[in-house]
Amino acid sequence: MRVLVDVSHPAHVHLFRNAIGEFERHGHEVRVASREKDVTTDLLDAYGIEHTPLSSKGSGAVDAAREWTGRGARLLRLAASFDPDVVLSRLNPTAAYVSKLVDAPNVIFHDTEQAGLLDRVTTPFAEVVCTPAEFARDVGDNQLRYEGYHELAYLHPARFDPDPIRLTDAGVDPDEPYTVVRLVEWSAHHDSGTAGFSPEGIRELVDRLSEHGAVYITSEAPLPDDLAAYAAPVAADAMHDLLAFADGYVGDSGTMATEAALLATPSVRYDPYDSQMGNFETLAEYGLVESLTDERAVIERAVDLAADPDAGSRWRSRRRKLLGEKVDVTAFMTELAAEVAGE
Repeated sequence: MRVLVDVSHPAHVHLFRNAIGEFERHGHEVRVASREKDVTTDLLDAYGIEHTPLSSKGSGAVDAAREWTGRGARLLRLAASFDPDVVLSRLNPTAAYVSKLVDAPNVIFHDTEQAGLLDRVTTPFAEVVCTPAEFARDVGDNQLRYEGYHELAYLHPARFDPDPIRLTDAGVDPDEPYTVVRLVEWSAHHDSGTAGFSPEGIRELVDRLSEHGAVYITSEAPLPDDLAAYAAPVAADAMHDLLAFADGYVGDSGTMATEAALLATPSVRYDPYDSQMGNFETLAEYGLVESLTDERAVIERAVDLAADPDAGSRWRSRRRKLLGEKVDVTAFMTELAAEVAGE
């Protein structure tokens, strides 16, 4: 079969990369439409995935409208020439509309309850909308709930084995204590009107965590000069290795909080807008992610975990329970794509 995969964000690379490999190993033809945003194309290159960049992220509403209009036209040309049997995407109206225009079923993977308008103008055009079982909303008759998370498409033990050599080559000692801090840019469509850590909060967090080991910051925005020395030294495609050997994670990224949790790394998530997301409610029930709305509480809890020598063993036990109840999402994805495509 011919599979078209739309990748417009770094998280999409991780979600689909193992499925792309499986499709190719089974002799299927794959085309990847990419977008120059953050490290999206760098990750695709690092994983050896051939792709066609269709647009670049700009700044502001005017640039966004211009980008997505142009991207839609270019995606339509690509799809028309490729003639896909199935289109895989995250929640992306452009991919959904193009799929309809070329008469190819679109399988959407969706896990963000706060998507709002984007959700309503996209999901009706999809053949299947896959959501985690815990997803807090019904999105239509084409919704398919599954026992897993997007992050288990690439962090399930069947798909990922952390490599300490990649860390030592970058100057990180996996046997010494360290914490990973993630700072997001808060510019996504569902982030309007919100903000992450304050500059003062970040500096206090880093200072206090440094008393318990190294601190590595990964940030979407450039770090100020006084924090630049804390920038994580590993390549973008080694970030999961860094998380896997970390003694703790703290940040305002929901994706990375989930990734840390699924790697049994004690995880504290700063959620300033108190989002009601089924994934995090379930991960909290497993005891794998602690989501807090107050910056002061986040700092105190992260420091407490960094000072707790038994936190890691508790998280590993909780992870084992979760993995016994969830699926290999890549296997689910490839089987579903073949079914929808009529293979």
